[in-house]
Amino acid sequence: MSKPPRLTLPSVARARRLSTARGDFAVHEAGGAARGTALLVPGFTGSKEDFIALLEPLAAAGYRVVAVDGRGQYETPGPREESAYALEELALDVLAQVHALSSGPVHLLGHSLGGLISRAAVLRDPAPFASLTLMSSGPAAISEEQQARTKLLVAALEALREDMPAVWAAMRAQDPEDAVPDSPELADFLRERWLATVPEQLITTGRALISEPDRVAELAAVPLPKLVLSGAVDYAWPVPLMDEMADRLGASRVVVEGAEHSPNAENPQVTASALAAFWDSCAS
Repeated sequence: MSKPPRLTLPSVARARRLSTARGDFAVHEAGGAARGTALLVPGFTGSKEDFIALLEPLAAAGYRVVAVDGRGQYETPGPREESAYALEELALDVLAQVHALSSGPVHLLGHSLGGLISRAAVLRDPAPFASLTLMSSGPAAISEEQQARTKLLVAALEALREDMPAVWAAMRAQDPEDAVPDSPELADFLRERWLATVPEQLITTGRALISEPDRVAELAAVPLPKLVLSGAVDYAWPVPLMDEMADRLGASRVVVEGAEHSPNAENPQVTASALAAFWDSCAS
């Protein structure tokens, strides 16, 4: 799971609700749209907080940045129906969010699962977008090792969806013994976020991560500037696989040193600089 390096919003940002034709979504928003607007879509078990460290530097670069909780994710409510969380439904939510921003073409960024959702949105309708960034997100299903872990989690959620604290405790019990312990504040937040997320959202999107087909050829045919950005190590999609995907897409490619699956949280300053440079290039 992505762990924000801090939880306090910078002074340039605010928390609000974004009203759309498909419901209201919890967002963090920062900056003005002098150079454009960006929508940031989080990954599996994630939330808008995963992008907190990007808000201030991207706002300083002249961008209006909006990080969103998807339906059923943390502070955005969602129904207790698995069908509501199919990728196509979540892609329609992204299109509704972009429309509600009312700011012209939007730079779309999806992290991990959010990359699969963002890809589905662009494939459905590329017109509202100025660019697409796939951050730590690959061409198809996650790696076999991570598929096995995700299958176990989905099975636990299917059996214990009414006892999310028990699933959380079992999941954290699998943390490596040598893992750096979370601060009390972060530990409380991660548990709160987990308990607030609708179990059917996790079940359905978890299944998507282990079954998503390769849609790179479809995406390559969309005439939109694209960036593939990742850390130097990734357990969900190996870095060489993302290198190859970037080649197939004809996309720009950035590898953020000192980061793994969450460069947005693990090396946010370099990540923000790379994003701003890419978005600037789209306007030139």
